[in-house]
Amino acid sequence: MDIHNSNEDVVFATVQNVFNEIQKSGNPEKYCMCYQCRIDTICYTLNRIEPNYIVSNRGFTRFEETSIKRQQIEADITTLIYKGLRLVNHNQRPTAPHDGTSMAVSKIYHPMFDIPTIAGRIFDGISFEPIEGIDVTLFCEGEIVDMRNNNWQNPYTMVASTPGAYTFWPAPIIADAPDLSRDFKFSIKVNSPQFEPLSHFFNIETLSRFHSPQSYALNRTFKLPDLYLFPPGEAEMNDQI
Repeated sequence: MDIHNSNEDVVFATVQNVFNEIQKSGNPEKYCMCYQCRIDTICYTLNRIEPNYIVSNRGFTRFEETSIKRQQIEADITTLIYKGLRLVNHNQRPTAPHDGTSMAVSKIYHPMFDIPTIAGRIFDGISFEPIEGIDVTLFCEGEIVDMRNNNWQNPYTMVASTPGAYTFWPAPIIADAPDLSRDFKFSIKVNSPQFEPLSHFFNIETLSRFHSPQSYALNRTFKLPDLYLFPPGEAEMNDQI
């Protein structure tokens, strides 16, 4: 089920901002900035606010548009964060190192550009049959794209069980801050001795968030137009006709 509590995004972002401000001010209260204390502060806050569940991007958009309501929510959350931070620091977990580092949390709760799954189909330009047995590679600005996990391959080998279809799910990319827009320049390339080389270029614009979806969903799929491969020399023959 594709359900998301949008208030989690607000809490994660606000906790990050609060801890950053404390560090910038020199941390006069000597709060522990370790990963465990930050996680405990997040849990304390989330357990004391009502969730705001959405099932689509429209739901998130409506929440964003009610700016007055959001400002009040963020103010209430900030108050809870400071209260939680004080309680957590007075009751630190004895099993955590509390060495003052924030490296672990910066990696886990860093804002990310989440790239949707990318899907398309490739056919034989002469027979119009689905292609199989060749590799399709996804590039971003000239570099082969890392995949979300080992269940997704790049290059992707076309197989008979999914006639003509290929799919990629790029790994999320670290952003400098949340709510940044970036236009990524991708390309699909096929090089096979059976066919003329094929390159298809396209852009995907995405917004940085603190959460990245962990499951595949059709409504987060970027669909490419059908592509066609031709035998070597076919293009030159067509130009001469």
